[in-house]
Amino acid sequence: MKNILVAQSGGPSAAINATITGVIDAGIESDQIEHVYGALNGIKGVLNENLVMLDKVCASKEKRDLLAITPAAALGSCRWKLEDPKKNVKEFEEIIRILRKNNIGYFVYTGGNDSMDTVYKLSVYCKEHGIEDIKIMGAPKTIDNDLGETDHSPGFGSAAKFIATAFTEIACDCFVYDVPSVTIVEVMGRNAGWLTASAALARNGKRRVPQLIYLCEKVFDEERFIDDVNKALEVDQNVIVAVSEGVKDASGNYVGEETKSGKEDAFGHKYLSGIGKYLEGLVGEKIGCKVRSVELNILQRCAGYMLSETDIIESRNLGAYAAISAIRGESGKMSAIERVSNDPYQVKIKLADLSKIANFEKTVPEEWITEDGKDIKEELIEYLKPLIRGEVNIPYENGVPKHFIL
Repeated sequence: MKNILVAQSGGPSAAINATITGVIDAGIESDQIEHVYGALNGIKGVLNENLVMLDKVCASKEKRDLLAITPAAALGSCRWKLEDPKKNVKEFEEIIRILRKNNIGYFVYTGGNDSMDTVYKLSVYCKEHGIEDIKIMGAPKTIDNDLGETDHSPGFGSAAKFIATAFTEIACDCFVYDVPSVTIVEVMGRNAGWLTASAALARNGKRRVPQLIYLCEKVFDEERFIDDVNKALEVDQNVIVAVSEGVKDASGNYVGEETKSGKEDAFGHKYLSGIGKYLEGLVGEKIGCKVRSVELNILQRCAGYMLSETDIIESRNLGAYAAISAIRGESGKMSAIERVSNDPYQVKIKLADLSKIANFEKTVPEEWITEDGKDIKEELIEYLKPLIRGEVNIPYENGVPKHFIL
């Protein structure tokens, strides 16, 4: 019998713990697994041999069910980039040594693009060095929904549900007053506008908000933006704008980049924020009406009280499938979702090739964005709708949501 190890990395989400729970479920149910380990703080936890026995900590179904609906990352996370094994083979040798020392034959790593880069490098290293006693698998996670080879990613549905809800409530606030106003809402999305597009799910028969949606897939023009806002104010007294944090100008520079720190993470990604505040100043200067900006920030990542039931169920299943596939001998792949139909909504889980996923960003198809770049088309809304369906029964304690804490 072998042990199975699970770890997570990158930004937290409302559903990543459901994926971890799926791995624990599969490990406990398998007669080929002795123990289920978790590494604290991702691949750094593996290198530091900072492991916890999850089959003991989460032995009861009640504890696993609570873990599955707890937001963020119960095992902790990291942003640690493995170097090319040709440049730093010692790091890979140390990982293999630690896995073998703890009788770990299966390693499931869950995360986004950069995490899948880690899984891919490690699986290629094992293959090139004839290491057959350890299977490496990836399980998807990213609220940005930019992973390739999967219809959508765990965490995105719950984040989209929160964003859509936030816009309906922002509209309730904005429409109280009888003076012209513009509210600019900054939504996460560096190079992919999926989250910003989900703001359109707030639209209903009574109110069509946000009136303007700007994704980072389209070039952002400040003059055209001011013209769009002016025209929207001619129709509605209160205008709400959804804008991706990563919108860029024609030169490829982030709009309002002078308001940013310029700092980068371990993978070379700039820390973004401030586009909402920048556009607030622009509207104030060019139009002069009442204007404010709202930055949803980290709230959109881990709103555990706004879970999509669809998201949590699929996330748990993806974790279990990755674990079961590893136990069956698969390695170097990622569990993924294939959409069978929209109505009724049906999906199936499959395995995807990591070489097509690592460091690749899936952006919103241009044909799903209006030609003028200020809205999205119905095809994208139909794609989004099923992903936020269903509510999860959240346990409360002393009036606040109860969470699993390791």
